[in-house]
Amino acid sequence: MAKKKHETLNKEEFSQVLKKSNIVKVQVNDELKKSFIAYAMAVNVSRAIPDVRDGLKPVQRRILYAMNELGLDSSKPFRKCARIVGDVLGKYHPHGDSAVYAALVRLAQDFTMRVPLVDGHGNFGSIDGDPPAAQRYTEARLSKISGEMLKDIDKETVDFYPNFDETLQQPVVLPSRFPNLLVNGSDGIAVGMATNIPPHNLSEVIDGVIALIDNPDISLDDLMQIIPGPDYPTGGIIMGRANIRQAYKTGRGGVTVRAKCEIEEHGSGKPRIIVTELPHQVNKSKLIEDIANLVKNKRVDGISDIRDESDRDGMRIVIEVKKDAQPNVVLNQLYKHTELQVSGGITMLALVHGEPKILNLKEVLYYYLEHQREVITRRTKFDLNKAEERQHIVEGLVIALANIDEVIQIIKASRDKFEASEQLITRFVLTEKQANAILEMRLQRLTSLEVEKLNEELAELNKLIEELRSILDSKEKIENIIKAELSEIKQTYGDARRTQISLDYGEIDIADTIIKEDVVISMTHFGYIKRISAAEYKPQRRGGKGITAHKPKEEDFVENMFVTSSHADLLFFSNQGKVYSLKAYEVPEAHRTARGRAIVNLLNLQSDEKITACVPLEEGDQGNLLMATKRGLIKKTSLDEFAKIRRVGKIAISLIEGDELIGVTLTGGKDEILVASAQGKCIRFSEEEVRLMGRDTQGVKSIDLDEGDYVVDMTIVKPDCDILTVSQYGYGKRASIEEYRLQARGGKGIKAGVFNEKTGRLVNLKQVSPEDDIMIISNNGTIIRMRAQDISKIGRDTQGVRLMKMEEDNEVVCVAVVSCGEEIDEE
Repeated sequence: MAKKKHETLNKEEFSQVLKKSNIVKVQVNDELKKSFIAYAMAVNVSRAIPDVRDGLKPVQRRILYAMNELGLDSSKPFRKCARIVGDVLGKYHPHGDSAVYAALVRLAQDFTMRVPLVDGHGNFGSIDGDPPAAQRYTEARLSKISGEMLKDIDKETVDFYPNFDETLQQPVVLPSRFPNLLVNGSDGIAVGMATNIPPHNLSEVIDGVIALIDNPDISLDDLMQIIPGPDYPTGGIIMGRANIRQAYKTGRGGVTVRAKCEIEEHGSGKPRIIVTELPHQVNKSKLIEDIANLVKNKRVDGISDIRDESDRDGMRIVIEVKKDAQPNVVLNQLYKHTELQVSGGITMLALVHGEPKILNLKEVLYYYLEHQREVITRRTKFDLNKAEERQHIVEGLVIALANIDEVIQIIKASRDKFEASEQLITRFVLTEKQANAILEMRLQRLTSLEVEKLNEELAELNKLIEELRSILDSKEKIENIIKAELSEIKQTYGDARRTQISLDYGEIDIADTIIKEDVVISMTHFGYIKRISAAEYKPQRRGGKGITAHKPKEEDFVENMFVTSSHADLLFFSNQGKVYSLKAYEVPEAHRTARGRAIVNLLNLQSDEKITACVPLEEGDQGNLLMATKRGLIKKTSLDEFAKIRRVGKIAISLIEGDELIGVTLTGGKDEILVASAQGKCIRFSEEEVRLMGRDTQGVKSIDLDEGDYVVDMTIVKPDCDILTVSQYGYGKRASIEEYRLQARGGKGIKAGVFNEKTGRLVNLKQVSPEDDIMIISNNGTIIRMRAQDISKIGRDTQGVRLMKMEEDNEVVCVAVVSCGEEIDEE
């Protein structure tokens, strides 16, 4: 009795069903592996990767072949793309029509293909990213150079295989009389692999093939003299050759391409950047939109306007630069943040004998050359066979004409064509083909002129056959034919290189996007730091109230300030004796009245660690770093030991408990040092008295301090400079350096001035020249800038004059020396 629907079978019944059914037991993971490998190879071989011989993917090859079959060569009228796509789909490529049309459009775009293989009529898209018109509106035909791709395909030069329903034959590869893989390049993403071959110049690639024919052992360097690099249809500038050489050598590398830009002065005096060429496959409209967004979001400064003035004569993007901006800096910022500069990988992956393979430049040319040898050989054999067949027929006709009366008699006496053929074969020892040719001969061939033509044709055929056989017997002759045909193509279709190659290569450094200028770096007691342009401050008369330079939070105050270049390296020294490094431009820029940013957000400081000193290093600085501590120790360490400081920092000095760094300066090895204490004592001694030590050391004594005293400043003695002392309550003076005599290191020193309740303790001791400006800052964030020559020059052992008015509970915390300003604020 049959089981009811949904009723479960027992074990025995299920086993019986299995025995009667055709079920194959397989492991799921094994089946998945086999199926996926089959799928992957189908995608790799039949869709995404080009053949090394003709540089085409299957869909591209089928499009060109279908157009050739339709008779759409460059001399014929255009045909609707819908008709072409229909033929490709119906005959050779049973996939989506949109995919076929997209491939057809790409073959016609002169901004995509270095040498377009399709001549498009209508809207085929634009470099602005505009889509092409629908296939029912556009028309196409083969371009003239496509004829070279398909030439001699009817002479059995390549193999054919059945289409998807085995009703038609399609070529495995095209004859391709020029190296299309390199000329037009190719890109595609397969399964587990990808190809990205850039386009090259037709003339250069052909010269490379000819050079390989002449010298099969040619080196890569010699080849690169002929083929220096990619040549994109949109032009641009390739930055450097190193990565290109790597790609040509190994098959993998990269390339960095910049837009072609020029800086010109406009009539109004404002500079502007003119972009005339873009990197390959960069969307112009999107690029302009991206630049506008960068300006809107203030990521790029200095641009006042941008507009597209491109027309049918060429590309022209105009970027107006503000008067106070540097156009080179703006351009470097655009290179950094937009597709005015793009970097891409090169992967020279192609099918070799049906298998994907990474190829170097020489291998690509070698496999193309092998293909051409085969094409020429097969074409020569085809022509030889045709010539021999014709020779055979002509020989029979010549025999017949020499015995025409007897031939006519045999034909008249025969009952039918077959009997006449047998009689002729027997009588004149002819083949069946010769006999049939005699029977089909027209009476006009009996004239003496026709007989003479046959004899001439036979002589030419004999000569041709001899030449074709000599070609097949000589590799040299085959290669000479290849060279001649390639030279003809170069002469007909070659053009000049469009993409320039820059000899000076270097990645864009962020420093190139930053204006090089003097900046003021200020740090507060609680660790806030900021950067301000030194031009923000105008010099004032001595005794002025100053302007606000820093607005710290409540109970915070500025305690360190210095002037340096925006491109300088800043070495930050902490109270724990560690050193950290930043570029000056990495310090956030802020307004004069802004608090700045917490330095712990810029450096990897510990919770109880505080920055106590900072040294700016300009490019090319050499020498030693001299470090002075609050407790009077001094240490000299070579600057080389502070190279390549990581974000986590390095040990700079080993400090005793309760000590901290108060000053670090760069020395030359034979300088003189001036160290000053809070109680107004200072000592001058030779740097040579301090031996070089490693980073993880304490140092030696610089000055013998009294109880409660501590070191406040250290400076390197310079000739023709005065010594400036500034006290806690804004008093200061200049004194001659000669008043500070040279002593032995470790002594008590001499007085730097008179310091009392009115003046307060000594805050800083600096060296100045009359051309310098002085910046004095108080703990409430007020700053004053004055000319050094406006400060009285008096004796060392004096109180000095008032330099800055101090409000109640205010005091001077820092003094800095800057370049002389041009204007005086009379306020």
